[in-house]
Amino acid sequence: MKNYNSEYKDYSKYIAIMISTDRSIFNEKSAVRARMIEYSKLYKELHIIIFSTKKYELIEISENCNVYSTNSLSRFLYTFNAYKIGKGIMREIDNSDNVLITCQDPFETGFVGKRLIKLNKKAELLLQIHTDLFSPYFIKYSFLNKIRLYISKITLPYANTIRVVSNKIADSLIKNGIDENKIIVKPIDINADLIKNGIPSFNLHEKFSKFNKIILMVSRLEFEKNIEMALKAMKIVLQQFPDSGLIIVGSGGEMYNLKKLAYNLKIEASIVFVGWQTDLIPYYKGCDLFLNTSFYEGYGMTLKEAQIAECKIVSTDVGIAREIGAKIVDWDEGDIARGVIDVLK
Repeated sequence: MKNYNSEYKDYSKYIAIMISTDRSIFNEKSAVRARMIEYSKLYKELHIIIFSTKKYELIEISENCNVYSTNSLSRFLYTFNAYKIGKGIMREIDNSDNVLITCQDPFETGFVGKRLIKLNKKAELLLQIHTDLFSPYFIKYSFLNKIRLYISKITLPYANTIRVVSNKIADSLIKNGIDENKIIVKPIDINADLIKNGIPSFNLHEKFSKFNKIILMVSRLEFEKNIEMALKAMKIVLQQFPDSGLIIVGSGGEMYNLKKLAYNLKIEASIVFVGWQTDLIPYYKGCDLFLNTSFYEGYGMTLKEAQIAECKIVSTDVGIAREIGAKIVDWDEGDIARGVIDVLK
């Protein structure tokens, strides 16, 4: 496995302009605002521009950090309005100052960043990548993602630094012509001690006593998470482990369709949708196997959490699955089922 650089350069003398879509920063009590206040300490100044159709006044969240809303009439005006605000900030910056434009993604926010660096010869562009944009599945079912991939091919060559969350994404960037020296691999921060040392608030097997073997999925219930294939695989698993059960933690737009599929497959008695849970420790520590069938992931935070909880893991080849030693299966219900059965034996 290639060893990539994992540390940013020192930006303490830089004025940073961040382009983001995370509107929770306008919530005074949000974890995002608290994190950005700490983040601002890394810079001389930090200006955060947020894509938003909701109107917010300019706010100062720390002595050197201001937050601006694009206050756009439509989401189609996000990039135009963000550039306008960024241009105004750039005009106020002294020519002797170092400038960093940091963007949440290489797509819409990255496009704004690419335009802004042209306003100052000393400006540097830092792009964040949290998804596996070069996975064929990223564009296969989404026209919007096809556009985003096209935009990334415009923005990435202009980046001085590209932060990714997994070696898999870093490898894919190099295969697509990105200079390895520009890449920094920094995984998503996870409170490992909380998971490792946490005491389960209930016994999962006692709560779901009808199941002898418990397979766990923790996921947003959206198309790209490919839970439909997990259900089809589960029908095969039940032929060998009829007293096993699949517990799905999460919510999302595919909930109704997935419940309907479980019914049509006649496995609804073995599938439990528990909705989103704030306490995942009893699920991770009580299951016999953690299953992930996503089409693509940038990192795979639940994979890492499952590893910390010492779960046996079966996963498609996404995010950090290989890095954490998961049993890798193909995007095929038969292969997924075989992987689950092999681990449960």
